[in-house]
Amino acid sequence: MPPFRGWGRDLGFMKLQIRGKDIRAIGYPEAPVISVAMNIMEKHYKHSTLEEALEVLKQVLESPATYQTDEVLGKIADLLMEKEEKEASQVELNVSGIDYNVFGAAHIEQGAMHQMNAAAKLPVAVAGALMPDAHAGYGLPIGGVLATENAVIPYGVGVDIGCRMCLSVFDIDVKDLDGKEKFFTRELIEATLFGSGVQFKEPEDDAVMEHKAFNEIELLKGLHGRAWRQLGTSGSGNHFAEFGVVEIAEKDAVMGVEAGTYLGLLTHSGSRALGANIAVHYTKIAKDKRRLPQEAANLAWLNLDEEAGMEYWIAMNLAGDYASACHHIIHAKIAKQLGRQPLKMVENHHNFAWKEMYNGREVIVHRKGATPAGKDVLGIIPGSMTAPGFIVKGKGEVASVNSASHGAGRKMSRTAALNSITHKALKDILQKHDVKLIGGGLDEAPFAYKDIDVVMQAQQNLVDIVGKFTPKIVRMCGDKPKTHMNHKRLKEDSVMEGE
Repeated sequence: MPPFRGWGRDLGFMKLQIRGKDIRAIGYPEAPVISVAMNIMEKHYKHSTLEEALEVLKQVLESPATYQTDEVLGKIADLLMEKEEKEASQVELNVSGIDYNVFGAAHIEQGAMHQMNAAAKLPVAVAGALMPDAHAGYGLPIGGVLATENAVIPYGVGVDIGCRMCLSVFDIDVKDLDGKEKFFTRELIEATLFGSGVQFKEPEDDAVMEHKAFNEIELLKGLHGRAWRQLGTSGSGNHFAEFGVVEIAEKDAVMGVEAGTYLGLLTHSGSRALGANIAVHYTKIAKDKRRLPQEAANLAWLNLDEEAGMEYWIAMNLAGDYASACHHIIHAKIAKQLGRQPLKMVENHHNFAWKEMYNGREVIVHRKGATPAGKDVLGIIPGSMTAPGFIVKGKGEVASVNSASHGAGRKMSRTAALNSITHKALKDILQKHDVKLIGGGLDEAPFAYKDIDVVMQAQQNLVDIVGKFTPKIVRMCGDKPKTHMNHKRLKEDSVMEGE
């Protein structure tokens, strides 16, 4: 006959076995107190029945202050009291928000404007701007820029921390893209691995995996193995690796490449599961610390002088370095096969937070789907799989908080694109622009994006164009688009895959 539920065998005696779901069922919050309570009860009440143990836990939950001095149950009581204090910390938005500038307002959806309005009312907000490719996201809109004082907002950075662009410019005749198309196609396939959960069987190597934070921050310890196996991979959604034509009209002192036409390798991806787990973990902590009104709930912040804020800052920067390493591994593999080193490499994050000076004081500038555009700072603003992208040089415009768009920006959600775009239409436009697509799907079709020329026109005061990239062989995730049961996930992907 099996032992009574909640008991196990221990040297002839019955031993308590209690599960997290049992503790949650009596009203305990989803928090670290669950695991602490499990350990304490199994150690100090191991000969009690499950019902007896749960009754003790109920009493502590009902009156934690009564048990704070208890040698055994005091730790549980302390955690419950901390939770109550956190939940009592309600933060009100300012009545009127800071002023912020909007670029290309005629082409920005109201959802993004509403989200930026909420962000502008945060007590920690100092300055902001909305880029011409903006659309609604989680917390800060995609294309949103927000400067704060001594505070970092995990969802102001985004889930795909360090999502970035990287361009290698090679002195190779672009005619080879047609004459040796099979060669370039093979190299893209062999040097890349796309998909939301993909991992290499034999991990790549990079110094970033030796970063001390992997040993010092508890969360990162558990993420190290998977991060290593995903090093050098790319995500799904709008992430890509592509060969194309780079055109430099005239030599620019900062770009440093002679006028001419070159072969380019352009990649777009971020920090994979590492960044996503960091974002979710610290967003939960931020929400526990600061309860904001519903319209701003995802804008909860961490102060940089508190432990969680300092941890997030270290973890965020590590995720950014990791994302950069993923790009460099892909580019190094392909450069080796091409037998050439690039003349120039241009790269930039567009989901990140930086410490910068603004009007004479240090602030934290969140760019969620926005390109750094400080004076003479180079960056890449892509179009779509058929539309050109641009190499740009920032003008250091204070009105945009030294920022520019990070792409053309979506005009259709993924669900809308899947429901309205046909495979024939995608095939026709690829053929019209002489683009070969490997993988990809209707949710990433060019029709789903705004006109990149209109977007660039709206930010003439923010950047100078120093080069142009036209895609020719495009590699994207080949996963089949989600269907009816996953439409919510599709909607999330449109903002969680680095856009």
